[in-house]
Amino acid sequence: MRLAFALEFVTIAWNLAEAAIALTFGLLAGSLALTAFGIDSLIEVFAAIVVVIELRGHAGHGEEHGPARNFLRLIGGSFFLLALYVLIEATWDLLAKARPHESIPGIVLTSASLATMWFLAAAKHRTGHRINCRPLIADSQETRLCALLSAVTLAGLTLNAAFGWWWADPVAALGIAVLAVKEGYEAVSGRHPEHH
Repeated sequence: MRLAFALEFVTIAWNLAEAAIALTFGLLAGSLALTAFGIDSLIEVFAAIVVVIELRGHAGHGEEHGPARNFLRLIGGSFFLLALYVLIEATWDLLAKARPHESIPGIVLTSASLATMWFLAAAKHRTGHRINCRPLIADSQETRLCALLSAVTLAGLTLNAAFGWWWADPVAALGIAVLAVKEGYEAVSGRHPEHH
């Protein structure tokens, strides 16, 4: 159980640092994809806190916590709001042909995040099955989704930097919106797919 808590605390610390860097450089570069990635990281921090609460209940052989479920609904709503914001901004950027600057720090960050999230997802999945902890197994799927989100953001940033394809950034942001809706649905419904 100690390892389960350690994995969640690493997730919280990583996402806090990730959010600060992504938001800073996303705003400096005018990159909607990187900014949305940073906002998503903040939401993920609160989601990881909910998992810690659920893990404490699991450790004490308790039932699902009502407050945790309510918190999950708030997190789900936050994901939906993020998706709506990104949809509006991405549509505007595409119509206005807004050209974000390239962001090398953003490329480095999302590359590191892709590797880190994939590693954390695998570790959570293995540990969750070993201690028979459903919240941790479900969270491993969320972390895999974060890795996919990192890949989508990285693709948009790289295409813009390498080829000057300005439209790749808002298109990547729309990909983030789709993933945010998926995360929001899972948080609100409590239906997290499990990998065996």
